[in-house]
Amino acid sequence: MKHLTVLILSILSFQLSHSQINEIGIFVGGSNFIGDVGATNYISPNSPTFGLMYKWNASPRHSWRASLIYSDLKANDIDSDDPRRIQRGYNFDSNLLEVSAGIEFTFFDFNLHTGEKVATPYIYTGISVANHDNHYFFNGVQTSESNSSWAYGIPMALGLKANLLGNIVMGIEVGARYTFSDEIDGSIPDSIANQQFRFGNINNNDWYVFSGVTLTYTFGLNPCYCPSN
Repeated sequence: MKHLTVLILSILSFQLSHSQINEIGIFVGGSNFIGDVGATNYISPNSPTFGLMYKWNASPRHSWRASLIYSDLKANDIDSDDPRRIQRGYNFDSNLLEVSAGIEFTFFDFNLHTGEKVATPYIYTGISVANHDNHYFFNGVQTSESNSSWAYGIPMALGLKANLLGNIVMGIEVGARYTFSDEIDGSIPDSIANQQFRFGNINNNDWYVFSGVTLTYTFGLNPCYCPSN
């Protein structure tokens, strides 16, 4: 029993010595919408976006990640290259609050415990859910439905990060969100009573894109990396 206890304590000590570290920080940037209203440019931020971010670095090659991001999402037909949209002249402004969780993979090892400066591109994906205002267009004017809905989606982000300032990790990221909703732009009203005002391509769901910079602080126990011979 004594030997078993020593063995268990040794295993636990080894695991603790290899503890993952944490990152917590902010995302600041802009957003743009891709749907039945406004421009269809993939990266064209037109409204400020900010949020909070947490990462749990499970290894030098992947991290579990969660974020809470807010944006005043906007789109305007005047910004489109489509003459029909420009002539139509619709525009909307909707508060959007997104919660996202998933996994981040780095292209190269991102070992924060070597004491050296490291940098790597990365990709992120997972699941997201965004709360947004509901509205429809009546005589070309955005009309509120006085409620909100949840749009579930899949985030797909590409970025570049580096530990330039000690425990501070800085990054640049562009992340598209494909949603399973066509209600964000008001092309399909949420209320059954307003279904007569639906428009656009009902076979295409809405997208939105966050582009910006991340700034996170790393903390936690450092793992014990043994030098190779």
